[in-house]
Amino acid sequence: MAHKLNISQRAYSKLEREEIKLDWKKISEIAQVLEIDPIDLVSFDDSLIFNNCTQSGKFKNFYNNFPEELKKLYESRIEELKNEIQFLRKMLDDK
Repeated sequence: MAHKLNISQRAYSKLEREEIKLDWKKISEIAQVLEIDPIDLVSFDDSLIFNNCTQSGKFKNFYNNFPEELKKLYESRIEELKNEIQFLRKMLDDK
């Protein structure tokens, strides 16, 4: 994963341990590598589980629990995009 994101293994480990905050750009890059929609990646449905197989072959389950800060950032971005769409529609209507 680190290689596909063009970051070091150490940096990716810090992302996984939440030592580095994710921004929307990095979330989008991770979603692209996983071939999923970024919205699905940041879904706040606690029933989603990520499975991870270690080199020893043991499976670990990771529950999709995102920090409240990330949720607020995501919701803020949605609101910004809605406002931008509304503004652009008004500009088109005025022409």
